[in-house]
Amino acid sequence: MAGEAVPVTLELPVPVRTDLVEHAREGAPEEVVGVLAGERGEDRSMVERSFRAENAADAPTTRYEIAPAEELELLERIDGTGLDVVGFYHSHPRGPLEPSEVDARLAAWPGYSYLVVSLGGDEPTVGSWRWTGDEFREESVEAP
Repeated sequence: MAGEAVPVTLELPVPVRTDLVEHAREGAPEEVVGVLAGERGEDRSMVERSFRAENAADAPTTRYEIAPAEELELLERIDGTGLDVVGFYHSHPRGPLEPSEVDARLAAWPGYSYLVVSLGGDEPTVGSWRWTGDEFREESVEAP
Protein backbone atom coordinates (compact mmCIF):
# COMPACT_ATOMS: atom_id res chain seq x y z
CA MET A 1 0.00 0.00 0.00
CA ALA A 2 1.37 3.40 -0.99
CA GLY A 3 0.99 5.54 2.11
CA GLU A 4 -1.14 5.49 5.20
CA ALA A 5 -4.93 5.54 4.86
CA VAL A 6 -6.60 8.60 6.37
CA PRO A 7 -8.94 7.65 9.24
CA VAL A 8 -12.55 8.17 8.22
CA THR A 9 -15.54 8.62 10.50
CA LEU A 10 -19.24 8.26 9.84
CA GLU A 11 -21.41 10.12 12.34
CA LEU A 12 -24.64 8.16 12.77
CA PRO A 13 -27.21 9.61 15.18
CA VAL A 14 -28.93 7.07 17.44
CA PRO A 15 -32.42 7.65 15.92
CA VAL A 16 -31.11 6.94 12.40
CA ARG A 17 -29.24 3.83 13.61
CA THR A 18 -32.44 2.64 15.30
CA ASP A 19 -34.39 3.11 12.07
CA LEU A 20 -31.78 1.15 10.08
CA VAL A 21 -31.90 -1.75 12.55
CA GLU A 22 -35.72 -1.73 12.51
CA HIS A 23 -35.69 -1.77 8.70
CA ALA A 24 -33.28 -4.75 8.74
CA ARG A 25 -35.46 -6.66 11.21
CA GLU A 26 -38.66 -5.92 9.24
CA GLY A 27 -37.09 -7.15 6.00
CA ALA A 28 -35.45 -10.33 7.31
CA PRO A 29 -34.79 -12.93 6.00
CA GLU A 30 -34.20 -10.75 2.92
CA GLU A 31 -31.59 -8.01 2.78
CA VAL A 32 -32.90 -4.46 2.96
CA VAL A 33 -31.36 -1.45 1.24
CA GLY A 34 -31.50 2.33 1.34
CA VAL A 35 -29.63 5.58 0.89
CA LEU A 36 -27.94 7.66 3.59
CA ALA A 37 -28.21 11.44 3.36
CA GLY A 38 -26.52 14.26 5.23
CA GLU A 39 -23.19 16.00 4.89
CA ARG A 40 -20.40 14.11 3.12
CA GLY A 41 -16.76 14.90 3.74
CA GLU A 42 -13.44 13.36 2.81
CA ASP A 43 -12.56 12.22 6.33
CA ARG A 44 -15.85 12.71 8.21
CA SER A 45 -19.45 12.39 7.07
CA MET A 46 -22.62 13.05 9.03
CA VAL A 47 -25.82 11.10 8.36
CA GLU A 48 -28.97 13.11 9.01
CA ARG A 49 -31.59 10.88 7.36
CA SER A 50 -32.04 7.51 5.75
CA PHE A 51 -34.23 6.78 2.76
CA ARG A 52 -35.55 3.24 2.41
CA ALA A 53 -35.59 1.53 -0.97
CA GLU A 54 -37.10 -1.69 -2.22
CA ASN A 55 -34.62 -4.51 -2.73
CA ALA A 56 -34.87 -5.28 -6.45
CA ALA A 57 -32.16 -7.99 -6.48
CA ASP A 58 -32.92 -11.29 -8.17
CA ALA A 59 -31.75 -13.10 -5.00
CA PRO A 60 -32.79 -10.74 -2.17
CA THR A 61 -31.80 -13.15 0.61
CA THR A 62 -28.14 -12.82 -0.40
CA ARG A 63 -27.92 -9.58 -2.43
CA TYR A 64 -29.28 -6.08 -2.58
CA GLU A 65 -29.98 -3.76 -5.46
CA ILE A 66 -31.93 -0.55 -5.95
CA ALA A 67 -33.79 -0.42 -9.26
CA PRO A 68 -32.37 2.42 -11.41
CA ALA A 69 -35.67 4.35 -11.56
CA GLU A 70 -36.09 4.21 -7.78
CA GLU A 71 -32.45 5.16 -7.21
CA LEU A 72 -32.86 8.23 -9.44
CA GLU A 73 -36.07 9.19 -7.60
CA LEU A 74 -34.34 8.84 -4.21
CA LEU A 75 -31.32 10.87 -5.34
CA GLU A 76 -33.63 13.63 -6.58
CA ARG A 77 -35.56 13.58 -3.27
CA ILE A 78 -32.31 13.89 -1.33
CA ASP A 79 -31.13 16.72 -3.57
CA GLY A 80 -34.47 18.45 -2.97
CA THR A 81 -33.87 18.40 0.79
CA GLY A 82 -30.55 20.21 0.38
CA LEU A 83 -28.65 17.21 1.77
CA ASP A 84 -25.85 15.24 0.11
CA VAL A 85 -25.80 11.53 -0.57
CA VAL A 86 -23.45 10.15 2.09
CA GLY A 87 -23.70 6.53 1.02
CA PHE A 88 -25.82 3.43 1.08
CA TYR A 89 -26.88 0.86 3.62
CA HIS A 90 -27.99 -2.73 3.46
CA SER A 91 -28.45 -5.61 5.84
CA HIS A 92 -26.91 -9.02 6.33
CA PRO A 93 -29.78 -10.89 8.02
CA ARG A 94 -27.52 -13.78 9.07
CA GLY A 95 -24.24 -11.87 9.29
CA PRO A 96 -21.34 -11.25 8.90
CA LEU A 97 -20.89 -7.54 9.53
CA GLU A 98 -18.20 -7.05 6.85
CA PRO A 99 -19.07 -6.36 3.20
CA SER A 100 -19.12 -9.50 1.08
CA GLU A 101 -17.26 -10.19 -2.17
CA VAL A 102 -20.56 -9.58 -3.97
CA ASP A 103 -20.86 -6.21 -2.18
CA ALA A 104 -17.38 -5.26 -3.43
CA ARG A 105 -18.10 -6.45 -6.97
CA LEU A 106 -21.26 -4.33 -7.14
CA ALA A 107 -19.99 -1.20 -5.34
CA ALA A 108 -20.17 1.74 -7.74
CA TRP A 109 -19.68 4.94 -5.73
CA PRO A 110 -16.00 5.60 -4.85
CA GLY A 111 -15.58 7.86 -1.82
CA TYR A 112 -19.01 7.00 -0.40
CA SER A 113 -19.94 5.02 2.69
CA TYR A 114 -21.41 1.52 2.56
CA LEU A 115 -23.04 0.74 5.89
CA VAL A 116 -23.97 -2.81 6.87
CA VAL A 117 -26.51 -3.82 9.53
CA SER A 118 -25.81 -7.37 10.67
CA LEU A 119 -28.49 -9.38 12.44
CA GLY A 120 -26.20 -12.42 12.69
CA GLY A 121 -25.33 -12.15 16.39
CA ASP A 122 -27.19 -11.85 19.66
CA GLU A 123 -27.68 -8.14 19.06
CA PRO A 124 -27.69 -6.19 15.78
CA THR A 125 -24.37 -4.59 14.86
CA VAL A 126 -23.61 -1.74 12.50
CA GLY A 127 -20.39 -1.13 10.60
CA SER A 128 -19.39 1.12 7.73
CA TRP A 129 -16.80 1.04 4.97
CA ARG A 130 -15.69 3.63 2.44
CA TRP A 131 -15.40 2.31 -1.12
CA THR A 132 -12.10 3.42 -2.71
CA GLY A 133 -12.94 2.16 -6.19
CA ASP A 134 -10.78 -0.92 -5.55
CA GLU A 135 -11.61 -2.01 -2.02
CA PHE A 136 -13.59 -1.23 1.11
CA ARG A 137 -11.79 0.59 3.92
CA GLU A 138 -13.41 0.41 7.31
CA GLU A 139 -14.51 3.71 8.85
CA SER A 140 -15.42 4.31 12.46
CA VAL A 141 -19.10 4.79 13.26
CA GLU A 142 -19.84 7.28 16.02
CA ALA A 143 -23.01 8.70 17.52
CA PRO A 144 -22.69 12.51 17.54
